[in-house]
Amino acid sequence: MVPEERLRNLPGSPGVYLLKNAEGTVIYVGKAKNLRNRVRSYFQDAMEGDERRRALVARIADLEVLVTATEKEAFLLENTFIKQHHPRYNIKLRDDKNYLCLRLAVTDPFPRISVVRQIRKDRAAYFGPFASAKAARDTMKFVERVFRLRECGEPKFRQHRERPCILFQIGRCSGPCCGRIDEAAYHELVEQARLFLQGRNRDLVATLRQRMAAEAEALNFEAAARLRDRIASIEKTIERQQVVSAEFLDQDVVGLYREGGQVLLQLLFVRAGTWMGSEVHTFTNLELPDAEVLASFLSQYYAAGRFVPQELLLPVELEEAEGLGEWLTDLKGRKVEVLAPKRGSRRDLVDLARENAATAFRDRYSATEAREVVLEDLRTRLRLSRLPRRIEAFDISNVLGQRAVGSLVVFRDGRPDPAAYRSFRIRTVEGADDYAMMYEVLKRRYSRAKAEGDLPDLILVDGGKGQLNIALGVLRELDIQGPEVCSVVKPPEEPGKPGPRTKARGEDRVYLPQLKDPLTLPRNSSALFLLQQVRDEAHRFAITFHRKLRRREELRSILDEIPGVGGATKRKLLRHFGSLKGVREASLDALLTVTNLPRPVAERVYTTLHPEWAPAAAEPPTSAEGPLAAERPASAEGLSQTSTKPAT
Repeated sequence: MVPEERLRNLPGSPGVYLLKNAEGTVIYVGKAKNLRNRVRSYFQDAMEGDERRRALVARIADLEVLVTATEKEAFLLENTFIKQHHPRYNIKLRDDKNYLCLRLAVTDPFPRISVVRQIRKDRAAYFGPFASAKAARDTMKFVERVFRLRECGEPKFRQHRERPCILFQIGRCSGPCCGRIDEAAYHELVEQARLFLQGRNRDLVATLRQRMAAEAEALNFEAAARLRDRIASIEKTIERQQVVSAEFLDQDVVGLYREGGQVLLQLLFVRAGTWMGSEVHTFTNLELPDAEVLASFLSQYYAAGRFVPQELLLPVELEEAEGLGEWLTDLKGRKVEVLAPKRGSRRDLVDLARENAATAFRDRYSATEAREVVLEDLRTRLRLSRLPRRIEAFDISNVLGQRAVGSLVVFRDGRPDPAAYRSFRIRTVEGADDYAMMYEVLKRRYSRAKAEGDLPDLILVDGGKGQLNIALGVLRELDIQGPEVCSVVKPPEEPGKPGPRTKARGEDRVYLPQLKDPLTLPRNSSALFLLQQVRDEAHRFAITFHRKLRRREELRSILDEIPGVGGATKRKLLRHFGSLKGVREASLDALLTVTNLPRPVAERVYTTLHPEWAPAAAEPPTSAEGPLAAERPASAEGLSQTSTKPAT
């Protein structure tokens, strides 16, 4: 317990406070407009019976405060300390990759639209977020089709085609790659797309109608018809949109629903008055009041590169609302207001968000109850001492000992937690020794987990009795008690009978430390299904990482074999063309002009990636058509007069 005298002597300035337990570990990081008032409130609320804070306060043995000049600086410092210390009682915002934005590179000569996961300060225009990848990609395709923006990536676009592609022929692209539209006219299309994505459809339709009338009056009927079709497509889209505000502002509206320590936050995304989608975040075992939950969530949420709206509407007032607004204003580059409305249309939006949060809470926790049944079934069948709320599973992937890797996947309350996944490159084992590889991965993982106090309820390893004994040996060696261990092995396939496993060929077998023989779970048991799901996810993650390393090494080896191509040249090629595929698709002209490579080096790169042009008598083609020039007769430019086809 912190002495009362020390609490009284805390500064009344804005800043950040770190609460520590008896071991000196930081268990909570917070910010405050007035450090003295905020920190003292913890102990006062606990004495007055606030159960949500009592568990936290009981563990506080020491504290540290850092004064900042402004509340805005406190927001920045708090995020830094949360990432550094990973405090137990802070909200842990998962790095959810489901929510996407659209990026329009408006400063490029001929911009294209793309789907991205993070907003960067790169002078591009961002729109979203979208609640599903399908919604984001459908919108992108609509914009490309209606406004005839280019779809090709930078490597292909920079090849400067002589003839337009099929998308131009069918009216889906304006053909900037081959000069069919100038930069000024293309940027008019980009501006129309921007108005549409901003939700300013009335302005856009009015502008298009004026242009359509002007084109018709000038007897440019084809252009007028294209504008007519564009207007029809936009109006059809407008009909499907739900207008929830007459303000025509970009707003994020936060709804909060709580039952004890279970908290659900729902964000409604309103763009130009139209409801664009929503996003849900759930938190368990929170001892913090609603205002602190919101403040901690919002600082982490927007620090992760999300779209910052013009207004942020909250269900409760925040003491640090002014500092939050200043911080968001800096992120956005223009004024952002943080409001907790009491009445009017904005309050209606907050109430709508809360109603949605309550509905989502009931749906989520009815599903949670079902998962509790599965975890209880697994606990019973595996004779575990407690529910396996956190399961960590391991697998090894290698080909004859080459590029050996290990994977760790984590399931929390029966659901995968991708943010906690980890991959390991095997460092100390040579050859195909799966036992030694599993030992290395487990030793590395639990040496660190022991120091951090981050241990699972159940450890699952892919394999049989040998892998189980390896895991038990690592825990004994590290003197770790608590996690229980099992291994799961697939039944061997019968010779000459490949295919899915059947009952006749046996079931997955589960090895437990206390049993001599493996345990076979019923085919229809939910416990078996969960174990298989966890094991298969570990296998998938290991295979994915192994293939990634293999592709990376293949890429490195191909370019490294080319004389004259060093690290700087390789980075230049990959930065410009995006990938090995982009380099391979580039013409010799592109290699020469765009990357400024010396001609001998560019020719070596081209002939290495196109072996059909390797003979000394033949020069690689320099036109944008690249390898297709092989179909020309022998007298075509770039071929020897004595050769009629590439050497093989």
